[in-house]
Amino acid sequence: MENNKATIETLNDLVQINNDRIRGYESAIKETKDDAELVSVFNNKILESQQFKSTLTEEIQVLGNDADNTTTVSGTIHRTWLEVKAAFSGHSEKSILEECEFGEDAIKKAYQSALNEEHLPAFIRDILNDQQAILSQSHDEIKALRDSVSND
Repeated sequence: MENNKATIETLNDLVQINNDRIRGYESAIKETKDDAELVSVFNNKILESQQFKSTLTEEIQVLGNDADNTTTVSGTIHRTWLEVKAAFSGHSEKSILEECEFGEDAIKKAYQSALNEEHLPAFIRDILNDQQAILSQSHDEIKALRDSVSND
């Protein structure tokens, strides 16, 4: 029963950071609305996190609880910091992509931390490993986009 509770807490943490990721990319879309390619990439990242959340929420419900669909405190702080930084940096494409990469680093770290938890059942670990692999590819895609943009 204690492992169940710990697993639910871990999954809820991941639901929250996926909410942060969705909101971060929604903010990025507002800043890059004139760049159809970036808007498409960011929308794909939002869809990824929505799918991840759906899967995590199902598992939380199977374990007998409801998912916590809020965002993390650190995510809220990060979004606020992103908005402040954007105001000073003139919303350059490079700065937006740097912030997106920062967010991707954060979600990768959160998944690694979750996977380091010993209490996770094997089937949950498999789900998280699959999601982490996709997140790693997303991180690399955002990093490549960032690297391809000149310093305007």
